[in-house]
Amino acid sequence: MQSLIKRVKPAKLAKADPAPSRWAWRMQRLMLTPTFRFGLRFGVPFCLALTAGTIYLSDEARRGQLADIYANARTSIQQRPEFMVKLMAIDGVEGVLAADVRAAVPVEFPTSSFDLDLPALRQAITDLPGVKQASLRVKPGGVLQVSVQPRVPVAVWRSQDGLLLIDAEGSPIGQLVSRGDRTDLPLVVGEAANIRVSEALELIRAAAPLGERLRGLVRMGERRWDVVLDREQRILLPETQAVQALERVIALEGAEEVLSRDVARVDMRLAQRPTVQMNKEATQELWRIRQISGQ
Repeated sequence: MQSLIKRVKPAKLAKADPAPSRWAWRMQRLMLTPTFRFGLRFGVPFCLALTAGTIYLSDEARRGQLADIYANARTSIQQRPEFMVKLMAIDGVEGVLAADVRAAVPVEFPTSSFDLDLPALRQAITDLPGVKQASLRVKPGGVLQVSVQPRVPVAVWRSQDGLLLIDAEGSPIGQLVSRGDRTDLPLVVGEAANIRVSEALELIRAAAPLGERLRGLVRMGERRWDVVLDREQRILLPETQAVQALERVIALEGAEEVLSRDVARVDMRLAQRPTVQMNKEATQELWRIRQISGQ
């Protein structure tokens, strides 16, 4: 009996399978995915915070309270002394133009620098007729510095609107009451004469030998210029090479004193055939002499 018991071996216990289950294996693979890990780390907290914020801000009273807190905080920062602008300084102009610049900046001081719209203020200043360029900046100490480059008048333009000062670009600067207010500037007359002011200035420089005899320039048909002298004399210039034609007339004046005679017009519109027209009195006298000679 005992020998029979010894011969019977005990049954072996089954070992547990170390491999994970199918769902555990899929979860482990999913956790190794960068996108899924990023979603767990950032996406879930963001969604929870968004949901909580939406629930909290769904109450109108809470939204109003937050808006008041933000407005008060912003005002307290903007109204701090280091951000306050107390006065305005204008450089580059004086007198009437400086007063116009000051009027174009409708700001009541002191005010916060956060409330200043510098591009809009600059545009308002450059829109003034006498201002060419302007720059604005807030300097330490609460000073709004306005630097203005004024337009420099180079001529007086007589148009349908009266007498206007114009700069080298032909832009109107201001209106004159009478020609006598700026006798130091040359006179240009005619429609759109200001557009060709650079050409007019070249003619005026070329006419310097004529001295005080020069009265002004007249733009004819928006095509060419007439040089107006005293004694109602005119030099009719061509559309092109007007300066050269005027220099020829001045050379004739120096050689033969053409403009010192009883001449009403010197027509240079045809370069190959300049024409001189006598004035009315000289023409009548010439006819009288011819009649006497014919007798």
